[in-house]
Formats: sequence, C-alpha cells, structure tokens
Amino acid sequence: QVQLVESGGGLVQPGGSLRLSCAASASMFSIFAMGWYRQAPGKQRELVASIDRLGSTNYADSVKGRFTISRDNAKNTVYLQMNSLKPEDTSIYYCNNVQFNWKWGQGTQVTVSS
Repeated sequence: QVQLVESGGGLVQPGGSLRLSCAASASMFSIFAMGWYRQAPGKQRELVASIDRLGSTNYADSVKGRFTISRDNAKNTVYLQMNSLKPEDTSIYYCNNVQFNWKWGQGTQVTVSS
C-alpha cells in the first residue's frame, strides 16, 4: 500500500509563494509519472501539473508560468513551487501517480487571501 504525504501548504497573500512537498512510499518511485492535483470546495479534483519519469513536465493553463513541478527520485519526493499565487488557487492540493492513482493522501491546504 503506497502512502502519500503532502506538506507545505498554508495561508499566503496574493502574489506570494509556497513550495509543496509530497513524499511517496512507493518502491521504484522513479518510473512513475507523478502529478499535483487540487480540489476546491464544490469542485472536481483537477490535475494542475505533472512530471514523467524523464523529467518532462506539463501544466494546466491556469497555472502555466507560475507553478513548477520537480522531483527528487533519491528522496521519493515530488515538489510544487507555486509563485504569484491568486485567490483562485485556494484549494486542497494532492499528489498522486497520474497513470493509475494510488490511495489519496490527506492533501495540504493552500489558502490565498489578503
């Protein structure tokens, strides 16, 4: 059973930055494409950024140019650097395998508000 533990969320003012981390207990972590998802109240969970095993990345249009996903395979960890945050980025953020989701972690709350 793979465990995913997200951290790094918090309250930040518009225009601010946060760096999220996700530690995965999966063996052979490096072969999996990983993604960051978010879910706001009353909305469906959406994929905002992904990174494949070779380091190629993709972003949702809403975060392109502001968010950067990266990974450290030695630490079984994926990161999301979020800059120029907007109130509409307020959500619970989760990470997961993008090809076949493992059991979801608890996520980390990001609140962007003045």
